[in-house]
Amino acid sequence: MSAIFPLMPINEPMPHAKQNAPIGIFDSGIGGLSVALEIARYLPQERILYYADTANVPYGPRDDQNIRELTAHAVEWLYRQGCKVAVVACNTASAFSLDHLREHYGEKFPIIGLVPALKPAVLQTQSKSVAVLATPATFRGKLIKDVIKNFAEPLGVNVSTVTCLDLVPLVESGQQNSQESHQLLQQLLDPIVDHGVDFLVLGCTHYPFLKDAIQHVYGDKLSLVDSGFAVARQTSRILIKNDLVSNQFEIDQPRLACFVSGQNAKELKPIIKCLIDSEISWTVENIVEKFN
Repeated sequence: MSAIFPLMPINEPMPHAKQNAPIGIFDSGIGGLSVALEIARYLPQERILYYADTANVPYGPRDDQNIRELTAHAVEWLYRQGCKVAVVACNTASAFSLDHLREHYGEKFPIIGLVPALKPAVLQTQSKSVAVLATPATFRGKLIKDVIKNFAEPLGVNVSTVTCLDLVPLVESGQQNSQESHQLLQQLLDPIVDHGVDFLVLGCTHYPFLKDAIQHVYGDKLSLVDSGFAVARQTSRILIKNDLVSNQFEIDQPRLACFVSGQNAKELKPIIKCLIDSEISWTVENIVEKFN
């Protein structure tokens, strides 16, 4: 258990967060911005502090313990910045860390996680065949296994799993609509389309940025589902429950402040600009983490 603890001991707790404190969001890279955007649209009065662990992206190939350690480190950074909640906007990190994090921080620092949006796909499929596109690590986690066993199988819905480690780097480098991306998606998805899958669950927060590419290749053959909007609604519920809804917005601050661990803010700036809604003010900068 101690191996997944954040670096700063819990016996030095932060003061209880104020209503106007930011929402903290973490992902292994910039993919979690898909969730950040949904939260920003759903909760327009809230500020967001986003931590992208670009020094260690992608998490998909990493072993379970390393994923827990990196996630604990990132969430502790958000906690130390005074965030009022933390959204683990990474399916891989959520698969291995949520229980540990919630036990560690308790009710004073709510932790919101993700699970691939399989339930709505199972409820809406006409062909009784759906697929989940996610990293291998996500499929090793208990969350997705439980949904397949306890929800999809009793309803007679077949769930195909599709894994790939090459899509995340394409999004991180701004190539989500490139020819290489289209070709890779065809290699991955042609077999499931041929087998009658009608719903594709995007089980990684990077993948909503591939929607245009998928729709370009498959048109209306595949209906796409992701967790972003559901997470935004859950974040709203948690804020209301804990009396943490912001009552004012400070116009002199950006809606979305991004910090990257990989010292690559300059390189990411033009890529992020293409991903974020034009009406949402944002910044991106490097960060050197110090835990003393």
